[in-house]
Amino acid sequence: MIKNVLLGEFLHEAENTRKLLQSIPDSALNYRPQPHLWSVGELASHISEVYNWYDVTFNQDAFEMNGYFYDKGNISKTSNILAKFEENLQKAKEAIEKSSEDQYINTWSMTMNGENVFPPMQKIQIIRGFLYNHLYHHRGELISHLRATGNRVPSLYGPTYEESQNI
Repeated sequence: MIKNVLLGEFLHEAENTRKLLQSIPDSALNYRPQPHLWSVGELASHISEVYNWYDVTFNQDAFEMNGYFYDKGNISKTSNILAKFEENLQKAKEAIEKSSEDQYINTWSMTMNGENVFPPMQKIQIIRGFLYNHLYHHRGELISHLRATGNRVPSLYGPTYEESQNI
């Protein structure tokens, strides 16, 4: 039952993520609001990459970051980022489908060189926070970046300001 709820939210929100990524014009990919922040392209790539973490989170009890290679891919075109998103999305969906609900209460940990990156906690907390909420947070950042470049963003949870004002 919990798995079905998580899968339903995942599928609904994946469509919102797709709409947001599709709204990025190539001309906005290099924009960054401040020098130390990710560009639109880097942020969109990170959002796509988070879907690559579902299997290790849903179907393992530990994740050693030392051996993980973060591949932001070719971020010179939105179509490249979307292709990465679609590939990782499919893997994430399969990870949820093959997961076992009785494992959701297991303690899950993430380490780097054997040291905890953050305190171990129940896998369900990691699923909601590290995966789901993490994506929503970065989508919000991406929306801010896109608006700062003068681009319109799609409605995700009802009309955008521009839509409500018929702009």
